[in-house]
Amino acid sequence: MGLLKAAMGAAGGVLADQWLEFFICESLDANVLATKGQKKTSKRSSNTSGEDNIISNGSGVVVNKGQAAIIVDNGRIAEFCAEEGHYTYDNSSEPSIFHGGLGQGLIGSIKNMAERFKYGGSPGKDQRVYYFNTKEILGNKYGTPSPIPYLVVDPNINLRLTISLRANGEYSYRMVNPALFYANVCGNVDEQYTRDKIDSQLKSEIITVLGPSLGKLGTGLEYHEISFHTDKLADILNEALSAKWREGRGLEIVNFGITCTASPEDDNRIKQLQTAAVMRDPTMAAASLVGAQSDAMRAAAENKAGAMTGFLGMGMAAQAGGMNPQALFQMGQQQPAQQAAPTAPPAGDSATWVCSCGHSNTGKFCAECGKPSPNSPWTCSCGKAGNAGKFCGECGKPRA
Repeated sequence: MGLLKAAMGAAGGVLADQWLEFFICESLDANVLATKGQKKTSKRSSNTSGEDNIISNGSGVVVNKGQAAIIVDNGRIAEFCAEEGHYTYDNSSEPSIFHGGLGQGLIGSIKNMAERFKYGGSPGKDQRVYYFNTKEILGNKYGTPSPIPYLVVDPNINLRLTISLRANGEYSYRMVNPALFYANVCGNVDEQYTRDKIDSQLKSEIITVLGPSLGKLGTGLEYHEISFHTDKLADILNEALSAKWREGRGLEIVNFGITCTASPEDDNRIKQLQTAAVMRDPTMAAASLVGAQSDAMRAAAENKAGAMTGFLGMGMAAQAGGMNPQALFQMGQQQPAQQAAPTAPPAGDSATWVCSCGHSNTGKFCAECGKPSPNSPWTCSCGKAGNAGKFCGECGKPRA
């Protein structure tokens, strides 16, 4: 009875699987990365008794926009398509009389019955269709559980300070190689593979490489300016994660948003150092001192013990010591004057001058007519030596 039942099962199964299947994935939710394709049937369809994991030769597979399809035959990827359209699978090991001609299909079906008989009437094969979501997966949140070190560099004030930085935001990624994702991540899923099954691992790997990636952005960036360079940061992260994501899972970061905040202590330290560096300019220091004195005068005028009491306190404070704003302003005016003061041209052979005869010279005397250089020092008839101008500094006689 067992052999007869197996023979009847093999024959019935082969006949039921003669119908061509039609696979389609209506839509893929944003949380679904991969799903098993289902046969498309309706109330009028007679293809309701075939095997679930058998795809008859000549069956149709529809791929929609933002999807990719893989046909797996006995654990091996037999076909792959990432472009939208209707495709016919004509490389199946399950023959059908509706594809390839009646004679060829009939002969193949008889051989298939004999093969199924060996397995007790069941098909000795497994064929499946998987659909993958190739759209951009948005809204993946992350945050650093502990602060990461970040070097703040300001060459204008010679500042190099390592602070503790916290970062959070969202990133998006896309599946660029569904075959790798199938082979190394999801495998033969029965229904759906959702992104929550891999999100924690992706987030952990991003946080691991985030600190070194921030360092590769370049020195001289304030921590609040990091959010202006998200495109470059996404490229750096892709490079750092390429071995695990692109080459291992077939995934790639598309966009990366980040917001960085420093601890209040570090933020105050940076502000204090920048303020102190500004005070190196005497005029800025004088302006700050004038502003402080103005505030003190307003506070003295509002003194509850009387305005005179407040101003007396200011006078005592001034006598105790402090910087005079007027002196600071004078120091600030002297610095530009010293920088703008013209330097005298070097005397002697290194100075270039033009004689009245028109010849250009570098020595103390004209090489053409022998006249002395007007820039060379001269001695007056009164005995005054070292005169550099046109008149004697002692008696006022003109230069000979």
